Formats: sequence, structure tokens, C-alpha cells
Amino acid sequence: MELDRVAGQIVLRSIQEAIPSRWPAKVAELRALSTARRHVTLAEYLAETGLEVADVYAGNRGWSDLQEAAGVGVARPGRHEVALRRGVGRMQHVDDDQRIAAYSTLLQQPGVPNVGAMSEVERRLARMLVTNLADSVLAKQSSLQDGIGLLWSHPQIVAESLDLLDVLHGRVDHTHREALPGIPLQVHARYTRIEILAAACEGLDAKTPQWREGVYDAKAAGADLLAFTLDKTSGGFSPTTRYRDYAITPDLIHWESQSGTRADSPTGRRYQNHAALGRSILLFARARADERAFWFLGPGTYVGHEGEKPMAVTWKLRSPLPGDLFAAFAAAVA
Repeated sequence: MELDRVAGQIVLRSIQEAIPSRWPAKVAELRALSTARRHVTLAEYLAETGLEVADVYAGNRGWSDLQEAAGVGVARPGRHEVALRRGVGRMQHVDDDQRIAAYSTLLQQPGVPNVGAMSEVERRLARMLVTNLADSVLAKQSSLQDGIGLLWSHPQIVAESLDLLDVLHGRVDHTHREALPGIPLQVHARYTRIEILAAACEGLDAKTPQWREGVYDAKAAGADLLAFTLDKTSGGFSPTTRYRDYAITPDLIHWESQSGTRADSPTGRRYQNHAALGRSILLFARARADERAFWFLGPGTYVGHEGEKPMAVTWKLRSPLPGDLFAAFAAAVA
């Protein structure tokens, strides 16, 4: 169908007006659907309204808030209900089958899961879920078992998380593969810093260590975690932190170290000799500073560097970037 410019604008405006964009309209849509059906899932609501997941979680609200406002029955609220509902909204980036399956299996257990009965990978995945949802309310010394118990004392959070994961299951759009044995990080999936640390660091604490810089030495995993932002023209970066990071080719990444790193420093030598030292370099990139999650580019191997303070290092990726990521990451500095 071919339309002239004016007719096209009219059609697009009509489509946009048919989608409930304001909160009262979203509530009214769910109330109407719930009248016709006994229970409406998040997936069904999105299909009926034409909305996206991000539309439901806009304005610091979420699916449970929408259900409450529409008069749909929800489970009894827990002590940290508001904070944990915001935590569910932070799971919208989950985009690989491993996490979706593991999180769903864990959340579907009728009783509080026992950490002691889990494998190491299952514990890491459970920690990724718990800390991503509840980091803001967990006590500093909370054990993973404490964190799981906290989630299970909020039954609506469990129910909403399962509803969201069901939607995300149908939106996996990249092929993923394991990077390191025993570390549940899938190449070309997206992760928050908290999830990355929960996957790569040992321990039974629910909370992860602090990670404020772009580089983290994950000693337990024998890996350097390099997380960088490609477009640094905005987001409050100072002149000393506007490094030049970009994709040279689908399997070569140009990355600049922290501004004080010398080539002959312990850190600089660790980068250059990581293979001989038996250490891995794991690369994570996001396009902009306002994105919470980083794409996991996988392990990289040192190719060479130029200069120091900062070092301009070229890494060769074990798994080349898919076309869409290469186009985005190569163009980020154009």
C-alpha cells in the first residue's frame, strides 16, 4: 500500500491514538479486558493493546501497579513491595534463554528454594536474579538464602517476574553461547553490572561488591571485566574519561584503559600477558551512558597497544559481533 505524505501522517496518527499511551487509558484497557476474561497475562495485555513492555514500565510504574489500579486481584504486598516492583522493571533487558529458563524455574518452585541444594552455576544465576531485584533493600551481610527468602515473602513480585519472563522469552533475538565454563554469562546477551558481578564472583552473599570504575579484577574467575560506554559525548563524562572505544571490525575492538594506566604497570602487564597468566579478558559495551545494561562481547585476546596513560589496546574477540551490533558499535564514534 502506497500513501502520499499527508495520508501517511493521518494513518500513523490514527494508529498512535488507538494505542493507550496515558496511564488512565492503560488502566481502562486492562479493566475492560479483565471483565471479559478471568485473568489477563502481561503477554495477552500487550497483544491486545499494541503496547510494548517499556510502555507498561514507564513512569516508575509496572505490571502489578497496573493490575492494582484496574481492580485486578494481586497477592498480599510484602514489606519491600514498592522497591521490589521497581526491581522487576529493571529486568526488561534479560534476553537469553539461560537466564529466562533459570529464573523461571527458580520462581516456579512452590517453597523457598534451598541454596545448599543448588549447583555452583545455579547459585550464581540465583544470585543474579536476587541482587538485580532486591539490591536496594538487602542488608550488607545478607546471605543468598536470606535474599531468596526475601523474594518469597513478596508473592506478587514472584508472580509479576514470571509474567515478564514469559514475555521476554519470545523476544530473544541473538544467538548466544557460553564464554567460560561455570560462569553463566552468554556472549551477545545484555547484563547489568550487578548481574555481571553476581555471575563472575564467588561467595554466598546476596549483595555483590561495589564496581564504580570501568575495570574490575574478578580474581575468583581469573578475569578482568572491562565495561565501557561507546558514545561519551553526553552523560557527564569528564575530558579525562572520554576514551575512544569502538569496533574496528566485527572481531577487533579498540579500547582505551583508565587514564593513569602505564604499559609497564602491574595492570598494564596483566593486560598484555593475560593469556600466559591464564587470565581471561571479558568485554562489555553499551552504546550510551543512560543504558543500564551492557552487551557481553565475550572473551578478548590482546593483539597490541599504542601509548600509555591511557593505553590504546586492540582486543580480538573470540566470537565476532553480529551485524547489528557491529553497525551500532562502529558507528558510535562516527
